[in-house]
Amino acid sequence: MTLWLALVFQLIAAPWPDSLSPAARAGLSTDAARPPAGPEMADRRRRADAIQQDIGRRQRARYKVTMAEATMAGVPIRLFTPADPSDDGEILLNLHGGGFVVDSGSITENVPIAALTRRRVVAVRYRLIPEQQFPAAVDDALAVYRALQAEHPGRRIALYGTSAGAILAAELVARIKREGLRPPVALGFFSGSADLSRPGDSADLFLDKGAAASRALATAYAGSTPLTDPTISPNRGPLTGWPPTMCVSSTRDFLLSATADFCRALTNAGVDARLTLYDGLPHAFWGYIEAPESDAAFTDMARFLRRHLETDR
Repeated sequence: MTLWLALVFQLIAAPWPDSLSPAARAGLSTDAARPPAGPEMADRRRRADAIQQDIGRRQRARYKVTMAEATMAGVPIRLFTPADPSDDGEILLNLHGGGFVVDSGSITENVPIAALTRRRVVAVRYRLIPEQQFPAAVDDALAVYRALQAEHPGRRIALYGTSAGAILAAELVARIKREGLRPPVALGFFSGSADLSRPGDSADLFLDKGAAASRALATAYAGSTPLTDPTISPNRGPLTGWPPTMCVSSTRDFLLSATADFCRALTNAGVDARLTLYDGLPHAFWGYIEAPESDAAFTDMARFLRRHLETDR
């Protein structure tokens, strides 16, 4: 097994609580029963894509959302269009999860959000490690963000991401502010970290090999950039003037501590930030199980994003 595969997170197994819906318990069992990936990174990426395509196919049929592959500013993207899109020019920008090494969310994170917000979603298929390290993924996200603004000057853009995508979304906001660009109208920070040097207590509670595994993957992503640098850990830089932010996590999420820490730091900086928790569920559950709990999470996320897109037009 290569170093890169050894750095991919493995969750600590524990009995699920009785409070979960039957559909959630079945979905978690299905996920646990999926065959493991092969020994190479290409095998892991094929497995992640197969899961995305499988769940995404059912989502697209349920929500009546179309998906198109394209490029923008030279960066691969996926464009999601709901059946009855709003024609006001507002748009959502997504940075998918996948531990910086695979794409485990560019379909399943976005189909429900596109439908529930009635907005088009652009998912950035940014460069991954080990081939490319920081700041390559942020550079890709910034290129697409600039292109979206150039298409429609004054366009309202809401930004969101899950897991590695949440980390990148926070890094992108910090980069946008440093470069003097107009920031997004809202940030969806869904189970992430804004300080890669401090994994937090939940990593030790819910992650095999604990905080050491989290820190090892962060170091692989960072390359030569210190984990305490505010460009990669925005929580260590100024947060005043950040967009309204919705932080989402769950009580068995290994990034619960990091998500809550960032939300508290935003609040202390005077930012309109809120933390939403779901009980008894693991990291980023909405991206890979089909259950009422995932529906509730997407509904909450979409309500937040849509509200800020529609405010003060």
